Amino acid sequence: MSKKITDFLAGWPMTAVAGIFLLLDLVPHLMEEFGKEAVTLSFLPFDPAWITVIISGIPLLYLAVWRIIHNRGIGKISSALLITIAMFAAIAIGDLFAAGEVAFIMAIGALLEEATTNRAKKGLKKLINLAPTQGRRLIDGKEEMISADEICKGDTLRILPGETIPVDGKIIKGETSIDQSIMTGESLPVDKGVGDDVFCGTINRFGAIDITASKIGEDSSLQKLIRMVQDAENKQAPMQRIADKAASRLVPAALLIAVAAYFFSDNLVTAVTVLVVFCPCALVLATPTAIMAAIGQATKHGVIIKSGEALEKMGKVDTVAFDKTGTLTYGRLDVSDVISFDDALSEDELLFLTASAEAKSEHPLGKAIVAYAKEKAVEITESTAFRMTAGKGIYAEVSGKSLLCGNEKFLTENGAEIGSAAKDALNTLRTQGKASILVANEKRCVGVIALSDVLRSDAKDMVARLDSMNTRTVLLTGDNQKTADFFAKQVGISQVRAELLPKEKVQSIAELQREGHKVCMIGDGVNDAPALKTADVSVAMGSMGSDIAVDAAEVALMSDDISKIPYLKRLSNATVKTIKFSITLSMLINAVAIVLSLLELLNPTTGALVHNAGSCHVVLIAALLYDRKFE
Repeated sequence: MSKKITDFLAGWPMTAVAGIFLLLDLVPHLMEEFGKEAVTLSFLPFDPAWITVIISGIPLLYLAVWRIIHNRGIGKISSALLITIAMFAAIAIGDLFAAGEVAFIMAIGALLEEATTNRAKKGLKKLINLAPTQGRRLIDGKEEMISADEICKGDTLRILPGETIPVDGKIIKGETSIDQSIMTGESLPVDKGVGDDVFCGTINRFGAIDITASKIGEDSSLQKLIRMVQDAENKQAPMQRIADKAASRLVPAALLIAVAAYFFSDNLVTAVTVLVVFCPCALVLATPTAIMAAIGQATKHGVIIKSGEALEKMGKVDTVAFDKTGTLTYGRLDVSDVISFDDALSEDELLFLTASAEAKSEHPLGKAIVAYAKEKAVEITESTAFRMTAGKGIYAEVSGKSLLCGNEKFLTENGAEIGSAAKDALNTLRTQGKASILVANEKRCVGVIALSDVLRSDAKDMVARLDSMNTRTVLLTGDNQKTADFFAKQVGISQVRAELLPKEKVQSIAELQREGHKVCMIGDGVNDAPALKTADVSVAMGSMGSDIAVDAAEVALMSDDISKIPYLKRLSNATVKTIKFSITLSMLINAVAIVLSLLELLNPTTGALVHNAGSCHVVLIAALLYDRKFE
């Protein structure tokens, strides 16, 4: 009950009410200080500062007492305790404005900090929802739908096209293409056949397959992925406020100086003034106000920063790890090469024949070829005798020609001859990380169409700018080694780790951290979530990236503009410098105010005003971050 009351009083609406009543109490004090006739608020039967003391003071008192009871060791002594003591001391000598002022500034600081550190944690729930709920078990040749929890190791399961695989297993019958993007981030479905492994949560795109369950329940790949996100989330600790880190020294020092002031001056007002000016409100405000300004600055540039801690750590990052698909690339397939091996067949004719043959195909490569042909205004005719072999290729008759379109194995199995020119072209395309569709006419390979993910135009410049800032870049991807090497060379990344599952990405980041590196991970897929959580700082591609990746990351690039990574690092450095400068300034103002208090040139009210001026300076300095140019 008491927690609910203090939470209500500490919220923005009640804090605003507290600020209004404190302002009402400030007017007569200012008139009195400048020798003018005091203004009385006769319509109020009490001093308005009492409202501020009650609203902002009760949560402060609750926090101080709670830390004394629950925290261990020096953690019992906090800035909340010092300000509570100053508030009660000001009340004791009848200076309600000073009491209300220190409590109100503390309340504002707490709200600003809370606003910058709250993070939505919906991603894990969405990841859990991806877990399959049922499967089709085969017993004596008969199918039965059962709950995923009822599947046992060794069970034979049938997976139809479009269905999600409910457990990890091995294919014992059939051929297909599996969308493994949830696990590896690969943009292309992977062709699978008898003896190949399949993973829980991945999607069977084409042919029906039978599998033997090998890892079930909590041992499945998807459940391990969920646990990795949970474990990494639990390792994240909230940033402790700088004021509370210094409280172990500030509280005893303030009390000692206040007692000494009373002993030597025999003046309780002087002692209370010391406590009021010593309160670390500006110190409390230094961090959240600078962070809020930096977050506002970043938001203008399409960079969403979820925590102040991420800003602080980004300045220390010396290694940036990238996923490939959807991060360095756009994550979409485009036709890159149309190569004819027949002098009598032009490239346009090859494209026409292939697109017409693939027009009825549901495979992503076939769809990409058809889309490219339409973009080039190539007329597509309807094929006849269309036949698809899942995971391998298609047969179709177009304009009187019998066409085979598929991989090398598919053409060979159907008796097509693949010449040396075709094999050389295939090898070259593979080294460039491209997927290929071979085209055969009348049992002879007549051409190949290659497709590739599209590299972001600003990726190379971004890597060069990071290099100029002495920041190393690493590629961590689930793609095959040749594809990874090709794209890494294109953008200038020298260190490549390919064919990685989510667990192996996490291990790679942990290895870099053990070597003493501060790692920023940038990704866009569900499979990147554990790695994003493990890294010191995590950045997700927010526009096209999965919701889970965005929720797992501390920073989201809403425009998918990776050129903002160097900008983010410079912004982080400037924010840390601003915080340090504000802390130094606030401590200097406090020191001067203490001297003036000991000389009895300040009383609790004027001391509170000086104290408030220091807090305002901190806020103004932080605000300068908002409009600073970092490009």
